[in-house]
Amino acid sequence: MSNPTKRRIETDVMKMMMSDYEVSLVNDSMHEFCVRFYGPAETPFAGGVWKIHVELPEQYPFKSPSIGFMNKIFHPNIDELSGSVCLDVINQTWSPMFDMINIFEVFLPQLLRYPNPNDPLNGEAAALLMRHPKEYELKVKEYVQRYATKEMADDAGAKDEDEDEEMSDIGSISEDE
Repeated sequence: MSNPTKRRIETDVMKMMMSDYEVSLVNDSMHEFCVRFYGPAETPFAGGVWKIHVELPEQYPFKSPSIGFMNKIFHPNIDELSGSVCLDVINQTWSPMFDMINIFEVFLPQLLRYPNPNDPLNGEAAALLMRHPKEYELKVKEYVQRYATKEMADDAGAKDEDEDEEMSDIGSISEDE
């Protein structure tokens, strides 16, 4: 007999799978999956496609899920290297009344629409947003074009080594030159 927590996880994941979101389970586990997420219209993130990694703890829905962007995004409240998200509603004010659909239809779009530079995980993005909002918007759009394509989202997580290697070559000067 399944317990209420397990049933709730199954219900939430099935709701996600039956929605318009593309969901892929990791190792056939309802506790870990990836969701294709599109940047909200009328924001600099519009047109972007991200692969979001979700882990549901054993205590879900009483404990919040862990959420991370797998391909790069330039945002004050998202760590550029790890992709982890700083979002009060997920981290501090999580309630069992919320479900996974809330995260993808409300919380993440709101986070992208209204970044909070006063609580940054990415200090560079926060500083740029506060001091030069137009430059911030241009950098966000540049990241969307470079890292938030359907192909990049599909490859996210699979080619970490290649991307790191490619990134380290950019702007580096070797002694041979």
